[in-house]
Order: sequence, then structure tokens, then C-alpha cells
Amino acid sequence: MSRSDPPRSSIAEKPRRGSAAPENRPAGARSGWLPRKFKNRLVKLSLWLHIYVSMLGLATVLFFSVTGITLNHPDWFGDVERRGQSEGQIELRWLHATPPAQPAAGAAGVDASEPTAEPDLAREVAKLEIVEHLRKTHGIRGALADFRVDETECSVSFKGPGYAADAFIDRASGHYNLIETSHGFVAVINDLHKGRDTGPVWSVVIDVSAVVLTIISLTGLILIFFLRLRRRPGLVVALVGAAALLALGWFWVP
Repeated sequence: MSRSDPPRSSIAEKPRRGSAAPENRPAGARSGWLPRKFKNRLVKLSLWLHIYVSMLGLATVLFFSVTGITLNHPDWFGDVERRGQSEGQIELRWLHATPPAQPAAGAAGVDASEPTAEPDLAREVAKLEIVEHLRKTHGIRGALADFRVDETECSVSFKGPGYAADAFIDRASGHYNLIETSHGFVAVINDLHKGRDTGPVWSVVIDVSAVVLTIISLTGLILIFFLRLRRRPGLVVALVGAAALLALGWFWVP
């Protein structure tokens, strides 16, 4: 050993008490409160879901965020309502279709003492033909919302996002009046946000959007637990936000 080399210290060569050498540590040893292998897989999965689910649902999240503002403040954007009225004629045979024959009193199996059932007025009207005639003649959009029949009149209602059409048909003459009401773009996207008169497909879109937001929130919460420098302040901010939301809902919502 040369004079320039410092002498080796016997203290430095001794392993620290209570710690194992890295090469002797088992592969499945715990790192903190979770096994290292499970922790790494959980972090990778959460990060992957957080990034790509956020990108997949970016358009829907942005849409429901913006329409939340337009829905909460409709007076900021104004609304253009257009109303149109038209008339037409329905074939009388569609309004007085032959109902199923009622069994006569005294017939076999029918007690003459029992009152005869009232005729089903709805069965006397050819609903499908009337609805298709109104759609084809007037270009009505929206789904059929209601079809009511009484002895003198039929009323047919169509509903859609920012749109409504109501037809009133006289059963004696077949003459009808149709009133159409349509609103502007803001009213349409507000109805889409609420899922009002939007049909079953858009209802699924709303459900999927809710699931996407849930996944984004939960994966973000999982990731914060593995960021040592951000864990405590991040959780504190999350708790403050939740407490503020509960307080606002409890004390300031009528």
C-alpha cells in the first residue's frame, strides 16, 4: 500500500445495523405499505388509465363543462325562439278505425248483468299512420312523446332537444292544427346536458361520461399517494375542496 492511499476504516466496512445489503434483499420485499411489485403495477395502471381515459373522454368532459356554464347562466347567451303554425287534413278512416268486436250481452260466457266494457278509444285510431303523415308532411323532428285520444280530439306531441311540436286533430272532420317551437343553439346543448328529450342513445353517452369522470378522479387520487412530496398537500387540498362543497350545499342551498 502506497503512502498516498488512506487507510481503510473498519467502521465503513461494517453493514449498518438492521439493514440488509441490496443484493441480499428478497425480490418480494415490501417498499413502504405495499409490496414493490404490486406498487409498480398499480402506479403504471393508474397512470395509463389516467392519461388515456382523459384523452378518450376529453370531448365529453369539455362539452359537459361548457354546458354547465350555459345551463347555469342562460341569460348570458340569450335564446332565440321560433314558432310556426300550420294546418292540414288527416284521413277520416285513420281516426275511426274499426275496434275489436265486443261480445254481446247474453252470449255464451257473458253475464248479462255485468255492464258492457267501454270501447278503447285508442284502438280506434291508426296512430302509426297519423304520426308518419305528420312527419312526412311537415318534416317534424324529435321523438314521439305523447299521443292522446278522446271522443272528439287527438293530440300528438313530439319532443327533442330545444324543439317541440304539438298537433291537435279534430276526429269529426280530420282537420288539424300543428304548432312547432324551436329554440337556439344554447337551448339545444342545455337539453343535451340535462338529457331531456334526447333518446336512449344519448342517455348511454351521459352514463359513459359519468364513468369516465369517475375513473379520471379515482386514478388521480391513487397517483397522489405515490408522490411523496405532493401526497400530504394534495390530500389536504382534496379534503378542503370536499369540505367546501359540503358546506356550500348545506348552508347556502335553499
